[in-house]
Amino acid sequence: MIANYGFSATLTARPGMGDRLVRLLLTGLTEGSPGASEHCVVYLVSRSDSDPDVAHVIEGWTSEDDHHRIFAGEAARAILAQIDPLLPKEPQYTDHVPLGGKAAF
Repeated sequence: MIANYGFSATLTARPGMGDRLVRLLLTGLTEGSPGASEHCVVYLVSRSDSDPDVAHVIEGWTSEDDHHRIFAGEAARAILAQIDPLLPKEPQYTDHVPLGGKAAF
């Protein structure tokens, strides 16, 4: 599948909560979670090298509609309900139109 919609998000956790934030973000890849959806073709979680309480997520989806539909589901809402209390402010989002690239882990 091809990503036609994407974004990056920067999330800053409350001091000392970065490890928990990253663990929760990575649960988005478990079976039944948003990142495991066939419509999610890119889901990359990383952390700031200079601030362990800052995490970055890059997502690529088959369409914006697919993203919104999946994130309206129970699994996504459950993860977000755990993440929200860790964040003292709203995440910063940047939209993307994926054109190509490479990922290897």
